[in-house]
Amino acid sequence: MCSTACTAPRPPSAPSRSTSRAQRRASTATRSSSRTRRASRRGVCSSCGSPAEPAGSGCGGVDGRTPPAPSPGSPRTAPARTPPGRRGSAMLDAVARDSPEWQHAAAGQARPGGGGAVVNDRYDAPPIRTPDQHLRVFVSSTLRELEPERRAARGAIEQLRLAPVMFELGARPHPPRELYRAYLDQSDVFVGLYWQQYGWVASGEEVSGLEDEYRLAPREMPKLIYVKQPAQREERLAGLIERIRDDDTASYKSFSTADELADLLAADLATLLAERFDASRADAAGPAASAPDEPGAAGRVPAPFSEAVGRERDLATLLAWLDDDARRLVTLVGPGGIGKSRLAIEVARNAGDRFDRVTFVMLEHVRDPADVLPAIARELGVRDTRDRPLSEQLGVARAGRRDLIVLDNFEQVLPAAADLMALLNDLPGATLLVTSRARLRLRSEHVFDVEPLSLPPEPEEGSVEAILEAPAVRLFRDRATAADPRFEITAENAEDVARICRALDGVPLAIELAAACIRALTPAAMLAKLDRMLPLLANAARDVPERQRTIQATVEWSVDLLEPEPRALFARLGVFAGDFSLDAVEAVTAGAPWAADLLGTLLVLVDSSLLRQRDDAGVPLFSMLGTVREVATARFELDPDAAAVRRAHAEHYVQLAVEIEPMLRGATQVTALARLEAERDNLRAAYRHLIAIEEVDVVADAVWRLLLYWWIRGLLPEAKAWMVRVLEAGLPLSKRTRAIALAYSAWVPLWQTDGDVRTEPLEESAALFREVGDGLGEGIALSVLALACMSIDEPDIERAEASQRAALEIDEVRRDPTFRALLRTALGRILLQRGRPAEALQLFEEAQAEAERSGDLFVESIALTQIGWARLASVGPDPHSFVRNLELAARLRNDDGAAYALEGLSASAAAIGDLRRAGTLLGAAETLRARTGLTDQRSYLTYQPFVAAVLASDRAAEFEAARAAGRRMPRRAVFEAVLGPELTAAATA
Repeated sequence: MCSTACTAPRPPSAPSRSTSRAQRRASTATRSSSRTRRASRRGVCSSCGSPAEPAGSGCGGVDGRTPPAPSPGSPRTAPARTPPGRRGSAMLDAVARDSPEWQHAAAGQARPGGGGAVVNDRYDAPPIRTPDQHLRVFVSSTLRELEPERRAARGAIEQLRLAPVMFELGARPHPPRELYRAYLDQSDVFVGLYWQQYGWVASGEEVSGLEDEYRLAPREMPKLIYVKQPAQREERLAGLIERIRDDDTASYKSFSTADELADLLAADLATLLAERFDASRADAAGPAASAPDEPGAAGRVPAPFSEAVGRERDLATLLAWLDDDARRLVTLVGPGGIGKSRLAIEVARNAGDRFDRVTFVMLEHVRDPADVLPAIARELGVRDTRDRPLSEQLGVARAGRRDLIVLDNFEQVLPAAADLMALLNDLPGATLLVTSRARLRLRSEHVFDVEPLSLPPEPEEGSVEAILEAPAVRLFRDRATAADPRFEITAENAEDVARICRALDGVPLAIELAAACIRALTPAAMLAKLDRMLPLLANAARDVPERQRTIQATVEWSVDLLEPEPRALFARLGVFAGDFSLDAVEAVTAGAPWAADLLGTLLVLVDSSLLRQRDDAGVPLFSMLGTVREVATARFELDPDAAAVRRAHAEHYVQLAVEIEPMLRGATQVTALARLEAERDNLRAAYRHLIAIEEVDVVADAVWRLLLYWWIRGLLPEAKAWMVRVLEAGLPLSKRTRAIALAYSAWVPLWQTDGDVRTEPLEESAALFREVGDGLGEGIALSVLALACMSIDEPDIERAEASQRAALEIDEVRRDPTFRALLRTALGRILLQRGRPAEALQLFEEAQAEAERSGDLFVESIALTQIGWARLASVGPDPHSFVRNLELAARLRNDDGAAYALEGLSASAAAIGDLRRAGTLLGAAETLRARTGLTDQRSYLTYQPFVAAVLASDRAAEFEAARAAGRRMPRRAVFEAVLGPELTAAATA
């Protein structure tokens, strides 16, 4: 209240004739007392609206903040009320005027020594509001410029059952300045929305209505300020925003869309209400409010909407970390959609007994790193007094307590990591659990990499039960069932679901989005669309952030947080089709201005969870999740240097073939195979590109150098397809390129039941190799020619043996231990066919001994197969050779060799009358053959006589039933049945 007598006259009354003088006096007193009571709470004069001044001073006059006092005798404008349906104090006034009790109190004694009325004590207490009196939120902004944002703000306010105070909610017959003064006078919270325009400055005024509204908002009124980005602001608005930033009574945040504003405003209003409620409870509780937290007290940990599938081991590990006082800063790191937030919620829910309080701080709408500590303080109920650093204030407020503070979505405020160190220093009893797509790079940080969910086995390797137990499949099932309760995983669709989960790399968000499509797509149809997965992985759910409604948005969000150099590198890596090495990255970035610190920039992408890094036999390899790679590929397509980069990519993988070729022999064989397998997708992409741009000589040489890789891994049909394209392209070919293409195109049909077996292409190939001086190529072509001579309709075994012996006489063959041994086993097979098993067995055993000396597992496995058949034909079953062959084939991932071993074991079982085992193993071998597209060479009779004898016996039905069962057995189950679980695990590790 003003301490001096106010000179502002009261508005004249216009009573009706039926109103008594006493009633008019009571009504006037009532209105005066109502103004007095409201004004006293706000610290303003009840008559003129001026701030209360010390004794001896008067009203402030026209200063841009308070209204001028009307001249004596002039009528005073009646105060404008809030719009209809949004009535707060106005409703209270209306009720008061009709209340006899209030009238009696308002007509009370004069205050000694001053003017005004004494209000009855019972009305000094907080008023009891009627149900229609909601908290009023005044929204200040330019109107047209921010029309969508004003609608969003209104929706957010009304969603909380609060009352928005906005001009557009009802036309009012008052001057604008009088209107917003009155609206502000009756409001509880001030919300300011600013973008680019400062607003209109009326004639005779110094500031716009936009700034005037902010100035007039009482200092004690909560102020929530939201500034739209990006913007080209008018100079005066920029100055106003700078002053607002320096105002310690305002909360300041940035936003970019109307939806984001709605989320921010709803969250901030809810937090504001919670703070005021906590403060009122603390005031009522008095000293008891400072009592220690109950053990396990939790501040608003989000309620999970689903089970944390497959995270049991992660949860146990993290809870153990939290028990360790040395781990006070733990960061859950992983790409978007990997499940970091869900895991953090689960940790927070289970860590309560370890801490006095668990506080969950969601940072998804925080953009300014300076807002991180204030967000933590709000959740802990600590108000910033500005008299010392906020971390110190938190230390005082939480002294003696053990806190777990979970900071979710830290990646967009990474510069605030330094503030976390200050927080840990000032809160010695606190532990921070942070989720982020990027590491914080602090010395005290303990990083926990959140991995994708465990995948199901390859469908051909695991049973339906094993598929159903995989966490990735369990999540798919749960989310698909939620979308369509009729869905269930059956034996018919389990393989498709397993392949979907594997194609999505076990990323939880991707699996959830795919499962939601079950209402429209069967698993088989869904699988067919995953070659372009991003359009499929979308979500229309309204309760998830915009950046998580599609996998693409999730990845793009992470990329856009990067600095220009790593963002450019990310796009360049879109040239890769699979895993890649550091050498490969150097090849495709050579000369790029942003690639000066290539390793450091790569590590930024690793730390940002956009790249994954692993070692493969000492070689660092990088990879991307499939969904991330698709985004990188799309960005790469926009690179103006894309054609030159693809050429550099292809040339690198041509050079890789040159470097790897000698390692495919001997003791380095397994390592070389693994390296090529890791980069197989890039090899394919590179060689297809070279064929497309007609660089056929280069690609033919590379494909020939990797002959052993294609052979061991059952990829010869793919290599043959490339070479057929070369032959049919109509391009001029070098003699060596034609020799290579003819050798591949004529060799593969020897393993195909419907293949066109011809000797002429192989004869031409051998001659061309001889002409260009490639002795090893000539020897291989002659050896394949020998096999073709045994496979034609009228086999020519004499010519076959002569061709094979000629190959072994070539100097380059004799100097190459691997191919010398392979060609010796081929000669032994011819001798075995000619009825000379002793000579054949000697050649096989010599080849095995040579392979053991050099450490060449592939040659040893082939020699063992031949030894097993030779002994079976001469002295009886020798299953040990086939078992050892199966073990080696498993280590080499050689399905063709494994099929040979199983066929030998089947024949060995049939020879001793164990037809059930014989049928099961033969059926399993047939399934492996179907995978590779290759069968046994038609000239090479092995198990066929045994099968024919069994089918002619009275136990044929028993054999065929076991054979059918063997075809359905998962590969791993077959291996375990032969090798045992331990040896299988070791061989397939």
